[in-house]
Amino acid sequence: MNHTTEPKTRNRAVLHFIRHAVEMLIAMVAGMIVLEPVWSFLWPGLAGNVTASALVMATNMSLGMALWMRIRRHGWASIAEMSAAMYLPYVLFLPFFWTGLVSGTTLMTAGHVLMVPAMLAAMVRRRAEYGA
Repeated sequence: MNHTTEPKTRNRAVLHFIRHAVEMLIAMVAGMIVLEPVWSFLWPGLAGNVTASALVMATNMSLGMALWMRIRRHGWASIAEMSAAMYLPYVLFLPFFWTGLVSGTTLMTAGHVLMVPAMLAAMVRRRAEYGA
């Protein structure tokens, strides 16, 4: 590869990586919006159970994201890693919630905020697949 095409190729790879990350965020939000009414119907008391709510939220986001990743022809290993990234922040913070060291609001906020770097870490791990 010559020096004139290398920056264009690198820029294209970075844009592809960013596009994929944005697609995943949109799919996660779609999963939450579409599946929340289903859970509310099936489990009317869910909102009162912070632990279950956190895990259901991660599940909703994972399902939306997994569906989109399959549509985009990603493999099951990549989907599993990306789904694990949705649960990891909650798994890390749940013991602090259970012991009263953090509130339910802190748990939910930390889980949502830390999902993004966890997702990006999974993408960087497989950067050839995601374009960076």
